Amino acid sequence: MKLLVHFTLLLFLYPMSSSKAQALYDENNVPFFKVPNPLTTFEGEKISTASVWKNKRRPEILQYFTNEVYGAFPAHKPHLSSKILEKDHNALGGMAKRLQIEQTFSRDNKSLTFTILLYLPKEVANAPIFLGYNFFGNHTVTDETEVLVSTAWTNNNALLGITNHTLTEQTRGAKSSRWPLTQIIEAGYGLATIYYGEVDPDKNDFSDGIHALFYQNGQQHPKENEWGSIAAWAWGLHRTMDFLERYEETKNSKVIVFGHSRLGKAALWAGANDERFAAVISNNSGCGGAAMSKRTYGETIATINQRFPHWFCSNFQKYNNNETALEVDQHQLLALIAPRPLYIASAEEDRWADPKGEFLAAYYATPVYELFKKKGIPSLEMPVTNTPILNTLAYHIRSGKHDITEYDWEQYIKWANRFLR
Repeated sequence: MKLLVHFTLLLFLYPMSSSKAQALYDENNVPFFKVPNPLTTFEGEKISTASVWKNKRRPEILQYFTNEVYGAFPAHKPHLSSKILEKDHNALGGMAKRLQIEQTFSRDNKSLTFTILLYLPKEVANAPIFLGYNFFGNHTVTDETEVLVSTAWTNNNALLGITNHTLTEQTRGAKSSRWPLTQIIEAGYGLATIYYGEVDPDKNDFSDGIHALFYQNGQQHPKENEWGSIAAWAWGLHRTMDFLERYEETKNSKVIVFGHSRLGKAALWAGANDERFAAVISNNSGCGGAAMSKRTYGETIATINQRFPHWFCSNFQKYNNNETALEVDQHQLLALIAPRPLYIASAEEDRWADPKGEFLAAYYATPVYELFKKKGIPSLEMPVTNTPILNTLAYHIRSGKHDITEYDWEQYIKWANRFLR
């Protein structure tokens, strides 16, 4: 496997800005960079077995990403109380069970609550479950009127009619196209989703999310190597996994952690840290997710840290316009998930998220999967659009823009059927 590749650039989620207008999208101008070898330790030792990977190389890569990119999770858990707010055994026209579960975390007279929306197929015991965040509230996933509207802060959105940072009934079902519940349930899978803003509001303010429950006296901001918002969202996925492990109807279910865009970054970090997740899916996660950082194609480390300074730990800012100083790249994040099934998905028009960079990361993570006798990406040549590579480490690039589509879900279900059934 070659260790020298081109840089490239990507397109992502937000309206066109000056940073996007200035982004690099010409592969001819992408300079060469050295790909950090996932099978060589920082001290230069070659890794040739799965056991040495697990015991030596994997821990040092995980620690580097923790200290320099995403930030460390808190060392302990706050007190948790769970409450089933609503339950219906005839949801979705009688084909599913629906639960809404309130999770409240408390510590030092502070508390935070988020609500899990869970659908399970009625006729399948221990159904595998797709677990992922939504962007605008659980009620946007479905037209079912019983699903509660979140009171948490949200980003305004003119297209959805969201003003005053407030979610309303007006947006019920507004994002249901991203969550084909009937298709998921008919395939024999469950779905668990959470509004990400309930765990940590997506703004540069560390006083109103989960972080504040863990501050020491006088602290108002995470330390340089402590968790940013992406790690906080990953933490919420871990705590949801805690519930699914305890609940009688899901305690034996395989859970596939899933995320789109920034929440794809969170899904990858959650999957890297928590091996209870049976599989991981990254949909258009881009910079700081599945795309190679050293390519500097599309969204770069400097751009993402300037636009969203709360997403990563403060140490990550050392690498603004300084990607060569990173001792790791995102293919090694993907490798941390091995040997569990991992699916990386791109979209052809989503240059901001760098589809080629996402593909290359999957390719360069493949040697670690091969240590475990698992198949990954066989060639440096990208697949034809809408032609998935459905191996343990899977990849597709589909036609279209930055989104989650019915086509994406069709591939995820087909792949899950193969590797989790």
